[in-house]
Amino acid sequence: MNTLLSRLPALPDLRLPRGRRARMLRRCLAAALLLAGLLVLLLPPSARGAPATSTVVSARDLPAGSVLRAADVRTVALPDALRPSGALSASDAAVGRLLSGAARAGEPITDVRLLGNNLPVTGEPGTVTVAVRLADAAVAELLQPGQRVDVVAGADTTNSASVLARGATVVTVRRSDDAGNRALGPPQKGPLVLLALPMQGATQVAASSLERPVTVTLR
Repeated sequence: MNTLLSRLPALPDLRLPRGRRARMLRRCLAAALLLAGLLVLLLPPSARGAPATSTVVSARDLPAGSVLRAADVRTVALPDALRPSGALSASDAAVGRLLSGAARAGEPITDVRLLGNNLPVTGEPGTVTVAVRLADAAVAELLQPGQRVDVVAGADTTNSASVLARGATVVTVRRSDDAGNRALGPPQKGPLVLLALPMQGATQVAASSLERPVTVTLR
């Protein structure tokens, strides 16, 4: 008795020659291994079985003297074998702290790269940041971010030496801009120093630094 199946056209023979079958199997196996390798690389270290710890890293390139904001850092799972000693584990430990040196995007933030919590933050009420060029470049070489200094104006033809501000905080020191300026004209004063100080004394410091030689005394 004729059946529905018997009425269908005969299917072509899909059997491959032995040599072609072997090559196809090898290609499928290679593709499967490649896919498995890619999946392993995309998995976090903890999923791959490697011990990993949450680590704070910079979210972008950051200049020296930056006061870290929440958007400046992020946390990643970093293998313990690659995690530097003293690396922070939580973003809260970095936010509001001053970065002592420049950091590249993705660089782990360690405790020695940050200065104390008592540093004034840009935008803090009653505190502003003033840019000052020191009269003596050698003094600027002694300064480090977070250091406390007194700002002193030197004597000139009409004024005697005087203290302009006490307890200013060094935010950062720009030591690299003088080299490019030498070819453009006479050498300038010492490197540019950013100082955080109370608002009531900032105007006097900024104005005096334009008219009189300014230096700092270290505390």
